[in-house]
Amino acid sequence: MKLSQFKFDLPSELIASHPKENRDDSRLMVVNRKTGEITHHQFKELINFFDDGDVFVTNNTKVFPARLYGFKEKTGAQIEVFLLRELNKDTRLWDVLVNPARKIRIGNKLYFGEDDELVAEVIDNTTSRGRTLRFLFDGSYDEFKKTIEILGETPLPLTRKVEPVDKERYQTIYAREEGGVAAPTAGMHFSRELIKRFELKGIDFKELTLHTGLGNFRHIEVEDLSKHKMDSEQVNITQDTVNAVNMAKANHKNVVAIGTTVMKAMEASVTISQELKPFHGWTNKFIFPPYEFNIANAMVTNFHLPKSPMMMLSAAFCGYDLLKEAYRVAIKENYQFFTYGDAMLII
Repeated sequence: MKLSQFKFDLPSELIASHPKENRDDSRLMVVNRKTGEITHHQFKELINFFDDGDVFVTNNTKVFPARLYGFKEKTGAQIEVFLLRELNKDTRLWDVLVNPARKIRIGNKLYFGEDDELVAEVIDNTTSRGRTLRFLFDGSYDEFKKTIEILGETPLPLTRKVEPVDKERYQTIYAREEGGVAAPTAGMHFSRELIKRFELKGIDFKELTLHTGLGNFRHIEVEDLSKHKMDSEQVNITQDTVNAVNMAKANHKNVVAIGTTVMKAMEASVTISQELKPFHGWTNKFIFPPYEFNIANAMVTNFHLPKSPMMMLSAAFCGYDLLKEAYRVAIKENYQFFTYGDAMLII
C-alpha cells in the first residue's frame, strides 16, 4: 500500500490536548470485522464484550523524562536533547537526538541545569540528527537517574507545555519497566477500578514490555510503505505471558491486544504453529495492510493521526476499507483523536 492512502482530513479541534477527568470516561467505538457493524459505547462498557478465560495483554513500559534542554560550551547556543536509548549503564553512554543538530560536533560538551548539574560529551555522529553522548557524572547510577528525573521533561507528542497532570496521566496505571519515550496510549483508558471488575469476571491480565521509540512519531517519507524502515524497539515477553496467551488460544478464548505496541510485540515472536513464544531483544517490525495476524483476535486502540504507523497497523487488523469508514464516522460523531483521545475496540 501507499502512504497517501492513509491521508485524511482531521479537524484540529478533534485532537485531544488534555486527558479526561477520569481515565475510563472516554468513549468507545466498537468495530466488528465480520459484520462491518460500528456501534458507540462508553469505555467502561468494554467489559460487556468479554468473559471468563479471556486474556488481555498490556504493555508495562514506563515513560521516562527523555527531553533535556541545555546549552553548548563556549557559544552558549541552546540545544534540545532527546534521550533515545541507553547503550551502556556503567559509562553513561546514550543514543540521542539533538536539535539543532547542524552545529554539534564530536568533542563538544553540552551543559544541562542552572548550575550545570549534568555535562555530556559528544563522542559520535550516528545520523543527520542523531548523536552518541557520554554523560560525565561522578555520582552513582541512581544519583544519575535522579538528576535526569529532575532536569528532564516528559516527552509529550503534543505541541503544548507539559503540565503537572501529565506526569501521572501520560502513563498507564500498570507502567513499571522504565524505558519508553512514548506512552502506550490504549492502556491509558484503564482505571484500577475497571481492571478489578474485569478480574472479578475471570478475565486475565498479562504483561509484556515494548519500549516505545520515537519512530512511532517520525514522519514516514516514502510513498511505497514496503521501503519504510522502522526504528528498533526493545521487547521482553515472559514465559508466564506466553503460557496464558497460548492456553487461551487453545481453549478458543479471546486474546486481546491493548494497543498497537502489544500487537506488534506479539507478532514479532510467533512460532511456525502460530503460537506466542518468549522473546527478549529488539524488533523493527512494521505492520501495514495486507497482513495476516497470528495471535490476538481483538485489539483496543486509539484513533490515530493520518499517515501514522499506528493507523497502518490498525488498518491491517481491521481491514483498510472498514477502518477508513470507522474514521469517517468518528469524525462525524466528534470522537477525540490521538494520545488523550477516545478508544476503539476492533473485534
